[in-house]
Amino acid sequence: MTDPRPSVPSRHPLTASGSVELAVLERSGWDESRHLGAGVVVDADGHELRRVGDADATIYPRSCLKPLQALTMLRSGVSLDGPQAVLATASHAGTRAHLDVVEALLGRSGSTEDDLLCPPDWPGDRASAREVSAKRRLAMNCSGKHASFLLACAENGWDPSTYVATDHPLQAAVRETVAEFTGETVDHAGVDGCGAPVIATTVVGLARAIARITGSVRPTGTGRDEHAAHLVEAVLGDAWAIDGPGRANTVTIDELGVLAKLGAEGVMVMGTTDGVAVAVKVLDGNVRAGTLVALRLLVDEGAVDAAAADRVIERTLEKVTGGEGLAGRIPLGGGLHR
Repeated sequence: MTDPRPSVPSRHPLTASGSVELAVLERSGWDESRHLGAGVVVDADGHELRRVGDADATIYPRSCLKPLQALTMLRSGVSLDGPQAVLATASHAGTRAHLDVVEALLGRSGSTEDDLLCPPDWPGDRASAREVSAKRRLAMNCSGKHASFLLACAENGWDPSTYVATDHPLQAAVRETVAEFTGETVDHAGVDGCGAPVIATTVVGLARAIARITGSVRPTGTGRDEHAAHLVEAVLGDAWAIDGPGRANTVTIDELGVLAKLGAEGVMVMGTTDGVAVAVKVLDGNVRAGTLVALRLLVDEGAVDAAAADRVIERTLEKVTGGEGLAGRIPLGGGLHR
């Protein structure tokens, strides 16, 4: 799929001049907001099918990096099945069902909630948030990933108290996975909102990584990885765990059978089991357009059924409200029109 020797990207950020109009928020017949950004669709061999904007720009994938982090945990010898595998790659809503899985992961390594190095937070699910009286590390949307980090430390004899340090062997293993699957040299990492390192990639490198992961479900194919296939099959089987009932990623996975993963600051990735994948970065960091734009790009390349995608968009796209009714809509921007 990609050259085994990672390339060295020409590092530059995504800018307004390197962006195209991805979506517009119209209110009462007037354009109220415009979301600029970049996106790219690649096939199972990493070849570009379409790009909009500067897909060579370097971004922080944020939680779109989680599939690569979870894959690293599996490769390190950790056994993860069903919802436990999904929670390792999730940005979960903090429901009781999610927390039960995270607690089970912690129990396997002999850890407790206090051993998690993610910050305390409220559950993202509103009903669940009303049932608690204080922020908890367990409720933080990345707690499943952090619990899997602790499990990898227990499995490999690594120090569990410093697992988010950039020089920790666990993070070194993540860097190796990212370099392999993106085909890019890892030369910069920041600190994610959960406290773990977040490795910088190009938009196109991120798409290629997701294409290889989801394409591994095929019985044969270039770059097939058994651990990646296991992870994708777990996500497709328990989509509730990666996000939450009624939430965008869960609805997309359940209705379309594609892996969907949202990242903070307007990042979105999706990948089909045929290995076609899309990565999108919204320049202003707003997440409202991610599902809309990613699905439209996949539809345009024939990777997803248009009518089925429309149904998902109708269920998940933010409503432009005015009082108790609708006052507008969010159509695609001019940069996506062919």
